[in-house]
Amino acid sequence: MPTSRARPKPADRYHHGDLRAALLREGGRVLATSGPKALSLRELARALGVSHNAPYKHFANRDALLAALAAEGFRELSADSHEAAATAASGEMMLARALAYIGFALRRPAVFKLMFSHDVSGSAHAELGDAARASFFALRQAVAGGVADRAANDTALAAWAFVHGIAHLLIDGQIPEVLHAGRSPEELARDMLRAYGRPRRES
Repeated sequence: MPTSRARPKPADRYHHGDLRAALLREGGRVLATSGPKALSLRELARALGVSHNAPYKHFANRDALLAALAAEGFRELSADSHEAAATAASGEMMLARALAYIGFALRRPAVFKLMFSHDVSGSAHAELGDAARASFFALRQAVAGGVADRAANDTALAAWAFVHGIAHLLIDGQIPEVLHAGRSPEELARDMLRAYGRPRRES
């Protein structure tokens, strides 16, 4: 009588970095539903059906996992911004980048907040620091071309601060409904950006 093949152990499902990707996916899910304080490498291991030591082959500790999630966020944000600018109409590339930034924040608020929180540090985690710098340099390139002087940095910082502020106001629900005037957050963001760019009348 033929014997049935033994079922693989849960850990057998992960090879060649797949476990790292699975930990990031599950970590992102926990982050979105319960916040960063709920993240635990041991609990992620339990959820994925691997030994409690297995995650430590990919992340030294919980902070390293948080930093990797934040770095992924910066890379996704940069990709969204680049794609938006590449498909934008002439003269609308900066608007498209700004809306992509705000759209990312609205779509992934937990990751967005983590990227700029004190829970992670780019100086302590090279992957995060590199991803954050690449994101800013892409913005500087968009607003100042190949110029890399102090003025270009300040221009990029000003643009970032303005759009970042809108994103936080929207995801934190700080804009009163009366000012939404029936518009979705995305529609309100677009109208705010366009209003700021219009010439102002002298009083």
